[in-house]
Amino acid sequence: MKSKSNPSTIVNRRARYDYSLGDELVVGVALKGDEVRAARDHRMQLKGAYVTVRRGELWLVNASFSVRAAEGETTVRSEPVKLLATKKQIESLKAEKVTGKTIVPVRVLTAGRFIKLVIAVGTGKREYDKRHSIRKRESDREARKLMKVGR
Repeated sequence: MKSKSNPSTIVNRRARYDYSLGDELVVGVALKGDEVRAARDHRMQLKGAYVTVRRGELWLVNASFSVRAAEGETTVRSEPVKLLATKKQIESLKAEKVTGKTIVPVRVLTAGRFIKLVIAVGTGKREYDKRHSIRKRESDREARKLMKVGR
């Protein structure tokens, strides 16, 4: 999905709705050439994606890339992608994961030379927490609308 604020980021909007997120961490992404092109063209989706730790490495799972083949047809690829982080960062994420938290991709930064992924550790929200978030967002929207009309 495209972000309205910065055209060079791909945002996982479901992450903030489904999880209470903590601190964010920026890590590198090891992509192949056609996956890089798909990410730069915003043909990448993070909905339903998560990060796991296997054999001391971080892996992005369930992220999908719409890759264009040489013949012009588009195929969707969702293989696990290796993430690049320091051993210290991986160990701290592993410790958080043991406590029952989930590592969630928040957004992809494609502005510079390298493609980076912003991840955050979060706990899943319950249904009533989600309803509370919706109620708060709607009341904030109404307040902004009233302030705009009052000018």
